[in-house]
Amino acid sequence: MTVRLRPHHLLCMLTFVGEGYSPAFVANYRRLAGRLSAGETIEIVSGPDDICAPLLSDEDAHCFGASVAGRDAAALADIARLLGRELEAGAVIAPDAGLFEKLRDAFSAGVTRRACTGCEWSGLCDRIAGEDYPGVLVMPGVLVMEVSPPETAKEISARPPE
Repeated sequence: MTVRLRPHHLLCMLTFVGEGYSPAFVANYRRLAGRLSAGETIEIVSGPDDICAPLLSDEDAHCFGASVAGRDAAALADIARLLGRELEAGAVIAPDAGLFEKLRDAFSAGVTRRACTGCEWSGLCDRIAGEDYPGVLVMPGVLVMEVSPPETAKEISARPPE
């Protein structure tokens, strides 16, 4: 199977720790995180994707907004430049540990963060990236069985530095 992602979600998945817009959104994203970690391919799509699905019944869903389309364009350009290949809707990416390491390194360095400008989640993502991605749920090549609920972003940010 393939996970359909809009370009800026290629960045969002790097810092996903189980927080989101609603319980349905988080449950869906957790399922997708498991699929991505298991190595399912990613198809880049234009517009709402598999992560957006639980939000689309709301007539005011931000997934259709111009600002989100702008985030997608910025993310697509930055990621294509980073990977050294042309990317567009329909492109397929095989996730693996090397790809995610490259994406996370660039994200931490700010190389791929233009899409994050004005995003309500950027503070959370800054903290997670700044702490070297503790508790992220998308880790290709690493299948994690959850025995207890993962830490919330609030718990992660409240931890004393190591």
